[in-house]
Amino acid sequence: MQKLLVPVDGSERAQAAVREAIRLAKIGGVREIHLLNVQPNIFSEPSRIYLDPANLDTYYYNESENALAGSQALLSEAGVSFVVHRAVGPVAETIVDKARELECDAIVMSTRGHGKVMGMLLGSVSTKVLHLADVPVTLVRGEPMPDFTGRLMAS
Repeated sequence: MQKLLVPVDGSERAQAAVREAIRLAKIGGVREIHLLNVQPNIFSEPSRIYLDPANLDTYYYNESENALAGSQALLSEAGVSFVVHRAVGPVAETIVDKARELECDAIVMSTRGHGKVMGMLLGSVSTKVLHLADVPVTLVRGEPMPDFTGRLMAS
């Protein structure tokens, strides 16, 4: 594996994917790490008529900076070189497009952790990336979600 794309959203789960990328880099399996944050396009086309494009760009840039900060710190502290990318658009499709554009050999990303039922109902970025990607996708689970099922029966 030469080039690795690591999409992050600023969550603790995303940090787990970054730690996996660091592990792969340390064992010599990765030559380039590309850190990516994709901001969903939350403003509709008609609403953009009333927005200053510079303010819109600043908004997306600031949101992206906040989401990338922790991942950049982890990679820097580990002494692993990386390149940062920012994008705005449909998240899963943009991740896959960026992997193709950069000619990445693999994608390492976190799962959101909705669980099987919520994931089926809501869909998930990681599931969409798995279906769309032309390269291997490694999904990294962060800390497991707490299990409250046993507590419901407690008296």
